[in-house]
Amino acid sequence: MKVSKFGGSSVATAEQIKKVCNIILSDPERRLIVVSAPGKRFKNDTKVTDLLIACAQQYLTYKSAEKELNLIVERYAEIAQELALSEEIVQTIAADLRSRLETDTSNKEKFMDTLKAAGEDNCAKLVAQYLCSLGVEAYYINPKEAGLLLSNEYGNAQVLPESYENLKALKNKTGIMIFPGFFGYTPEGDVVTFPRGGSDITGSILAAAIGADIYENFTDVDSVFVANPNIVPNPKSIERLTYREMRELSYAGFSVLQEETLVPVYRAGIPVNIRNTNNPSAPGTMIVPNRQIADVPVTGIGTVSGIASDDGFCSIYISKYLMNREIGFGRKLLQILEDEGLSYEHMPSGIDNISIILDESQLDHDTEVRVVERIKSELQVDDIAVERNLALIIIVGEGMSRAVGVAAKATRALARAGVNLEMINQGSSEISMMFGIKSEDIVKAVRALYQEFFEEK
Repeated sequence: MKVSKFGGSSVATAEQIKKVCNIILSDPERRLIVVSAPGKRFKNDTKVTDLLIACAQQYLTYKSAEKELNLIVERYAEIAQELALSEEIVQTIAADLRSRLETDTSNKEKFMDTLKAAGEDNCAKLVAQYLCSLGVEAYYINPKEAGLLLSNEYGNAQVLPESYENLKALKNKTGIMIFPGFFGYTPEGDVVTFPRGGSDITGSILAAAIGADIYENFTDVDSVFVANPNIVPNPKSIERLTYREMRELSYAGFSVLQEETLVPVYRAGIPVNIRNTNNPSAPGTMIVPNRQIADVPVTGIGTVSGIASDDGFCSIYISKYLMNREIGFGRKLLQILEDEGLSYEHMPSGIDNISIILDESQLDHDTEVRVVERIKSELQVDDIAVERNLALIIIVGEGMSRAVGVAAKATRALARAGVNLEMINQGSSEISMMFGIKSEDIVKAVRALYQEFFEEK
């Protein structure tokens, strides 16, 4: 059995849903299907999830959101009409949306998750209904009834271990099962969602639970590319990646997969195939536990698998003479971050200095003032500075650990492009190397690295 997940662009319109159903029906092993909420129909359109968020915010503020509610119903009604479905399914969706609006609003995060989950839930009902209209045995699967249990963390839930045993029973069902992505239920029965893009995670959990042969993730690109095509025109595609490589790339800005997706399939050893709904004959990109890496004595094309970039970071630079001799310095520093509710991304260090890289959105002005003052007073540092507007560029490749001079080639390429390095850090696994630069240099940095590692000389 295969688990196949279809993203928002794949279910944005009736025409797209027809493509999805043709793909499903072309392979009898595709019996457990995960769908996202309808995405953008055109460039400046609004995703259904964003419409739901706007609806919830409007209702929380004014206790009424008729205009916003009607916009959402109209999106589903348009799809249903073009699929020649009965008015009954639209009425069912409208009633579901209204009942969610009328739930308790005292816990705003809980209310928001209840509304956000409606996008995937109702899309799954719609797709199942369309398949039935074609004479296919198909069912909508309710995540609560199936036993997808998540932690009580609104907007940031994690799967609970007992879910896997509960969901295993799906393997014994007949017909095609349409499972809504992005959300599940707490043990107490409350709706709770994964982070944005969480339908990918749902598919991964289901694949692991039923021991799928493969997890297919259908999106709107033929494959994973070695660099962002919005930065590098017509970048090369990647045929095969390891879980570790994809995890690093997803974390650093590759938007093909939500960054938490790979954990369940990684543990279960299930390969992932990134495919294109609009070009299903393309083989896509395979993500596998291991791949053959040729011995590479010196750097060359094939050493680096991909280049990822993301901005919106800041750093706290700390210097103290004989820091390396001070027992407990790192623990005390991390305790300050924990007290302030801050998580860090990287922490490159030297003998007498350390830099903490954080998501800039965490560190507002007041928090920055408190953290800097506490570090000064509690750790008695010689120097401390906060630098904002940073971007991270990460080059990733299993072959890097066997190659000589990767860092030298990368830094020379960045220097030729006039990109100043704020920091450099290599993980102990040696499959990734991170460069900190100013956000305004992100485009020329990525292009310089692509030219160095992926264009024939």
